[in-house]
Amino acid sequence: MKTYQNHTEPPRIYVACLAAYNNGILHGAWIEATEAWSMWEATRDMLANSPIPNAEEWAIHDYEGFASIRISEYDSFDRVAELATFIAEHGALGAELIDHFCGELEEARSALDDRHLGQYQSLADYVQDITEETTAIPQSLRYYIDWQAMARDCELNGDLFTIQTAHDAVHVFAGC
Repeated sequence: MKTYQNHTEPPRIYVACLAAYNNGILHGAWIEATEAWSMWEATRDMLANSPIPNAEEWAIHDYEGFASIRISEYDSFDRVAELATFIAEHGALGAELIDHFCGELEEARSALDDRHLGQYQSLADYVQDITEETTAIPQSLRYYIDWQAMARDCELNGDLFTIQTAHDAVHVFAGC
């Protein structure tokens, strides 16, 4: 189970002028990452103001607001904008879903749309709720049920996975 600390900064990237960089000069700009077109325009403006005449090449040298998702130097602005928009829309949960699915944005969307079972204080709470809703448990046996063990088994066998976005906020998803 992963825990994500909530972030407040919007997803953004630092785009560097490679002509300046290769000449030992740091020149670049922090750019909000939610629209590909605005990233292109901001990059064009940054290159036009480069201390190196006719600078054309750029690379993403840093980023923030993407949680544990990795952005590479040459990721397309379209890809970066898709990731940033999903994170801006879904916050910590969206970021951790993308990370859980190794950067596969469509898998993260699908899980959120089709397999999100709700938010609970723990996976054991979810297992207890669903079991009590679907099974008549005699009162005399209730004290012998190990909800934690049942929850662990559900995760280990792939029936469920969780993403924890706060101390007492666990999002439960049906497995693949």
